[in-house]
Amino acid sequence: MSVKVGIIGCGGIAEGKHLPALSQIEEVELVAFCDIKVKKAEKANKEYGSVNAKVFEDYNKMLNSVELDVVHVLTPNNAHAEISIAAMQAGNQVMCEKPMAKTAEEAQKMIEASKKTGKKLTIGYQNRFRKDAQYLHEVCQEGELGEIYTAKAHAIRRRAVPTWGVFLDEQAQGGGPLIDIGTHALDLTLWMMDNYKPKYVVGNAYHKLSETKNAANAWGPWDPDEFNVEDSAFGFVAMENGATIILEASWALNSLDVKEAKTTLMGTKAGADMNDGLTINGEDHGLLYDKKIQLETGGVDFYDEEGEDPALLEAQAWIDAVINDTEVVVKPEEALTVTEILEAIYQSSKTGEPVYL
Repeated sequence: MSVKVGIIGCGGIAEGKHLPALSQIEEVELVAFCDIKVKKAEKANKEYGSVNAKVFEDYNKMLNSVELDVVHVLTPNNAHAEISIAAMQAGNQVMCEKPMAKTAEEAQKMIEASKKTGKKLTIGYQNRFRKDAQYLHEVCQEGELGEIYTAKAHAIRRRAVPTWGVFLDEQAQGGGPLIDIGTHALDLTLWMMDNYKPKYVVGNAYHKLSETKNAANAWGPWDPDEFNVEDSAFGFVAMENGATIILEASWALNSLDVKEAKTTLMGTKAGADMNDGLTINGEDHGLLYDKKIQLETGGVDFYDEEGEDPALLEAQAWIDAVINDTEVVVKPEEALTVTEILEAIYQSSKTGEPVYL
């Protein structure tokens, strides 16, 4: 079966993640590319397009004039909901890049559209497909950690502010590191805990280092006048069952404790962290243990199998779900909970009050 895929948004996330992955899947045919900067769509088409693939500047024209099975929505956050809903209404299955939407209200409308049209909807949380995440999720599912009653979601960069595109534009993105990379850490943590029922949220978003001129930064100094999203944010989430989560996210922070898209879990039987590889810790026969998981096969000098690229595994799982009409790995209802919590942290920061969900 050939799956005809259209791409809406041909910027960095398309070129860096989705297009290289989709191009490796035999069943996929990339037939349409759309971007408001049409040169980006033309470039993507030249590199990845099938014979007779078409280029568009207007996504509505693409949806109305090309026969598609799947649409990948890879635009700034403020357009996720509008375009995803239009794509589903046009009869397509939709993969939307993270975060699900700029607001929880928009995310809810996406779910409603999916149910009304009967079309699949999933969100691009590829970190679930990392080898350490897959192993740890299986450990959690089997109950090795017991009841996971407290956890930490980590997304800390010391100085790595993305200075291109619309990353620093609150109107387009809805926020900074919290909604950009904090969303991955929170998704991983909720998925491991298998807990999607938050009760209330307290948090703060900071604009402390964003005003620095000529700052040290992985991608060169940022413009303080354009940096109108937070540079760091921190939240406390209390779940309905009494469990708690601490979420930390930063693009710029005076900290050496740097870790991104990682989780620390503490359960009644054992704990786990991704700080230095993957480690399970606990108590056995009156003694404490730390179990370091060897994720690489190794064994011989000339062969060291480290596993496939998470982006490719994500894309393959998604296309398989479309072809076989099976359940998606990242359910939209789960992604909605992530968006609700992130939005609540921003709201709590503005009001100084807890936000009940």
